[in-house]
Amino acid sequence: VQLVESGGGSVQAGGSLTLSCRQSGYTNNIVMGWFRQAPGKEREGVAAIDTGDGSTYYLNSVEGRFTISHDNAKNTLYLQMNSLKPEDTAIYYCAADSRLLLRLRTDYQYWGQGTQVTVS
Repeated sequence: VQLVESGGGSVQAGGSLTLSCRQSGYTNNIVMGWFRQAPGKEREGVAAIDTGDGSTYYLNSVEGRFTISHDNAKNTLYLQMNSLKPEDTAIYYCAADSRLLLRLRTDYQYWGQGTQVTVS
């Protein structure tokens, strides 16, 4: 499974960004997630989705501001981020796991290279 993120950048507090993650190499249902790692902090799960039934799971601090979605036809995962705060600044990673367990733990099988999000 290959994962390639895009869409990061710099934005002012209160603004919005949409991250994308193109997935290739796996055609069955899969659990996918967005994770982030700020300088000096551990990587944490932000949101996850089961691409089969569309169920989702969010970190409390982003629920209501972030929306995870998946386009099965395009094999692409999205993270719509609204009302961004400086504390959302981090490198954001896309991840995937063929074990269909929806979770925010960082033990996913496959990882992208990350994309920087900076909120000032």
